[in-house]
Amino acid sequence: MLLAFLVGFGSFCLPAAALTDGQKLVVEVWRIVHRTYLDETFNHQNWKEVRQQALAKPLQNQQAVYATIGGMLKSLDDPFTRFLDPEQYRSLQVSTSGELTGVGLQIALDPDTGKLEVVAPIAGSPAEKAGIKPRDHILKIEGFSTEKLTLDEAASKMRGPIGSQVTLLIEREKEGEKEIQLIRDRIALNPVVSELHPSPQGIPIGYIRLTQFNANATTQLAQAISNLENKGAAAYILDLRNNPGGLLQAGIEIARLWLNTGTIVYTVNRYGIQGSFEALGSALTNDPLVVLVNQGTASASEILAGALQDNGRAILVGEKTFGKGLIQSLFELSNGSGLAVTIAKYETPKHRDINKLGIQPDKLIASDLITRDQIATEADAQYQAAVNFLTNNSVVAKSM
Repeated sequence: MLLAFLVGFGSFCLPAAALTDGQKLVVEVWRIVHRTYLDETFNHQNWKEVRQQALAKPLQNQQAVYATIGGMLKSLDDPFTRFLDPEQYRSLQVSTSGELTGVGLQIALDPDTGKLEVVAPIAGSPAEKAGIKPRDHILKIEGFSTEKLTLDEAASKMRGPIGSQVTLLIEREKEGEKEIQLIRDRIALNPVVSELHPSPQGIPIGYIRLTQFNANATTQLAQAISNLENKGAAAYILDLRNNPGGLLQAGIEIARLWLNTGTIVYTVNRYGIQGSFEALGSALTNDPLVVLVNQGTASASEILAGALQDNGRAILVGEKTFGKGLIQSLFELSNGSGLAVTIAKYETPKHRDINKLGIQPDKLIASDLITRDQIATEADAQYQAAVNFLTNNSVVAKSM
């Protein structure tokens, strides 16, 4: 007996074999979302009807197929669940593996206004050097309005050959609009900077700046801690300011470098089922720790900061964090394109849901307008507050 999977098509059904390649891709995307998406109501709509409507459209070329998939996903009203064409998918893989070209911006959509928003500039990038800040809104790219662009369409417009120019219209709260010209460059994603800093009281402090949770982050940060331990570090400052996140697993593994016991993060799927990730007794140091955070500290950075704060392992100094508490999984599709789907939300060890809320630091210190060269110097008020805490408090909570 020959069995064929039947796919809804308007008021009748077609066997899977009768579908075009474009329709098969639409169904492939629909199935993945149907199986994994966090919101089981699919934004309060009949998801099967969405599939039927998508397949009822004429799909005469690849552009029509991609547009149909985009429309289907847009109905979820979730900017993080998105389709990536093969080029965008390859670019995303590169950005988490070590190197890319462009202006060096991590972006999101403002959940309140829908505007394209800067999460954080990458350290040393053209965007950071031009003074672009977290929470800036990008209104236009090369004169083209970003109002109806997806995240990946906006990112694609900002990418380009090294040495080429791109003009952004930036809107900043209380400062209005400003046009900024950037020269695209190679963005080296070496995520860890580490130095041994003296303190006024003679306590050697290991300063570690982590700029992104990419595939290199855990190994490089472990090496940094080991090197600083060998140099005699007696306390640590972990700088997560303007770290927009990255790979969830990297955030978990880095938390394990600081924690001997305790829960690192809970994940909650659409059925309310909680998973958890625990410390493994493998902390590389029990020395006192202060973590620097600001409005650009997001996603995996917030997982790490929340884990260290809730377990009493570290004191957080700086500003309230960005507030991205959703987890995406990346799926490779049959034609080489990709699909990012919000599959869960995370909660801190004390079951705090920080999505759109952020994490409050233990000591609130406003950001100063400083240059990259002034980070972790006397001109850096947040860094100085961390140093003062470490040197003026003889007992600081350590890992359990």
